[in-house]
Amino acid sequence: MNYIELRFSISDNVEIIQNILSAELAEIGFESFVEEGNDLLAYIPQNQYDESLILPIVSNIFLEAEISFKAMLIETQNWNEEWEKNYFQPIVIGDKCVIHSTFHQDVPRAEYDILIDPKMSFGTGHHETTSLVIGELLKADLTGKSLLDMGCGTCILGILASMRGANPITAIDIDEWCVENSLENLKLNHISNVEVLLGDAKLLQGRKFDIILANINRNILLNDIKTYAQCLSQGSELYMSGFYKTDIPAIEAESNKNGLKMSYYEEKNNWIVTRFVKI
Repeated sequence: MNYIELRFSISDNVEIIQNILSAELAEIGFESFVEEGNDLLAYIPQNQYDESLILPIVSNIFLEAEISFKAMLIETQNWNEEWEKNYFQPIVIGDKCVIHSTFHQDVPRAEYDILIDPKMSFGTGHHETTSLVIGELLKADLTGKSLLDMGCGTCILGILASMRGANPITAIDIDEWCVENSLENLKLNHISNVEVLLGDAKLLQGRKFDIILANINRNILLNDIKTYAQCLSQGSELYMSGFYKTDIPAIEAESNKNGLKMSYYEEKNNWIVTRFVKI
């Protein structure tokens, strides 16, 4: 699958506008974002890209700034090289987990050492939502608990969950490249208890989990919360991320309708992870 990279150049109010753009673009299918100085890079599958949807988003930002953007096709076979050259650097989360790729050297030591070669999949730990969920996994008691990594991307969350004792684990993504990359990353980390499936929430019928991780986007979450709730028993946990603080009321209302109660949320640069419990 080929991707479109949009590079937004922003003159003023850079951090705020980057956050606004990320939230608005996620609503129309953009999957990942990289902040690069005054620029924001946004990625979407080529077959989902519609330039006519971009101009209204930019024109509706009323903060004082000049915003321009240009599109570039990122072909599948070039993605590893692009990540190695430009974007993916080792990251340490919570002083316990280091995430790096096979091409990195002098990697910091940590209790959990995760190898990720991202290819066309997104999820290296750099984005706020991924690091927020990782932070929750580092705190949670996962030993012997069945876990779902929904929208698994690189399978970074499933890999850490396995290292933390979760078993068995199911990882699901709608993108065949994510499924392939997840299998490769599981092999790199010598993880054998994760089942990786291609598809969406329809695959969850009849399944039960102690913990569900769903780091996707607001609209998909709102659509699938009912299905997640059906997969949980009383006291089981649902962690959701991929949305902004202003989205919490909508997420919470839909969750409450389906027997889920929010116990808390964590915030990083306006991005949110929430923990819900089935009541």
